[in-house]
Amino acid sequence: MRILSITAGPAGMYCGSCIRDNALAREMIREGHDVTLLPLYTPTRPDEENVSDEHIFFGGISVYLEEKAPLFRYTPRWLDKLWDSRFALGLASKGSVSNQADDLAPLTISMLRGEHGHQRKEFGKMLDWLVTQPRYDVVCLSYTLLLGLAEPLKRALKCPIVCAMQGEDLFLDGLGAAKDQAIALIREQSQHVDALIAVSEYYGEFMTSYLGLPANKIHVAALGISLEGYSPRSEIAQPFTIGYFARVAPEKGLHILAEAYRILRRDRGLPPSRLLAAGYLGPESRAYLERIDKAMQEAGLAAEFQYQGQMTREQKLEFLSQLDVFSTPSIYHEPKGLSVLEAMASGVPVVLPSHGAFPEIVRNTGGGVLCDPESPASLADAILSQHRDADARRRMGAAGAAGVREHYGVARSARDTLKVLQAVLQ
Repeated sequence: MRILSITAGPAGMYCGSCIRDNALAREMIREGHDVTLLPLYTPTRPDEENVSDEHIFFGGISVYLEEKAPLFRYTPRWLDKLWDSRFALGLASKGSVSNQADDLAPLTISMLRGEHGHQRKEFGKMLDWLVTQPRYDVVCLSYTLLLGLAEPLKRALKCPIVCAMQGEDLFLDGLGAAKDQAIALIREQSQHVDALIAVSEYYGEFMTSYLGLPANKIHVAALGISLEGYSPRSEIAQPFTIGYFARVAPEKGLHILAEAYRILRRDRGLPPSRLLAAGYLGPESRAYLERIDKAMQEAGLAAEFQYQGQMTREQKLEFLSQLDVFSTPSIYHEPKGLSVLEAMASGVPVVLPSHGAFPEIVRNTGGGVLCDPESPASLADAILSQHRDADARRRMGAAGAAGVREHYGVARSARDTLKVLQAVLQ
């Protein structure tokens, strides 16, 4: 099968959706399919071999300029090449690029309007190139915020369009007054899509009602991770270590985990231990991390808490190998739980709030326990039970490692995705 997969570059960070799209394309290529992974906005940044195409369309600088200044909607292509180059986009990605929904609301609406938006010129650039390529059997869009591409692609390439759903509700909720308009545009543009693929059973059901989409168009192909390099951790002599690996932002719940740690040390009798955190820290969240640092200092626990920054795949594997327990106590109802699967693949038991896709993951793998959402005390008690029973912790870690390999490997995700693609072709 010849597949065009369109993803979105994440500027300077490692992004779960970008990692998922690259891993899926890489696995389909390994299975013999001809896949073009085409980035929009900026270069992609997965944490393993990057299989994306060298072309980048809808360059982030161009779409921004076209949104802000009408003059740039009419500049010639030879001039656009100055800021559409990988070099220019790479420099822009290293800067302080906002990914906040309220900052990007006008651009989001414009992109969802498709060829009727301010980026009409960018559609011409992409379609002129695509029609010179060997015919594609199907097009896959990374998420519903790209549905403005669906009708022009279907018209030009004359093939089915499939769109993934993998966490865009958080962004849509942040659009403020533009949210309802964005959802209405997604619903309108979805008529040009032959199937929608959710990354979990929870998210398929949720997005059916959230976006008002027909349930018979929605299929599930659970998130799958590349298992290369993951192995169950070895027991090592060290302080009990709790880990967090996710974007550092309020909705991901690091502050809840830090408060649970203070409860454990102050009220639950946990001996001196460690709380290690890692993941992307955007400029808008620096003050948030500073408040967590300050609270740990005031509790006399500064030496036991460490934020270790954004990590490469190799650094992530090393980080996970140090952990006894893993938790991302998100406030947001997670649709896929990428870092949770990575922790379990390393044999680390997880403690998670009982919402979103987390109950589904724990049920399928047996690799963790659930606690009350947004409750530091409930989270503390669940972590304490893991500390007190090392044998149960090891059994749970082993069950999680096996469960991820059975239910959440990228090979299974690719097979499930290909079934949907084959069905729309028939």
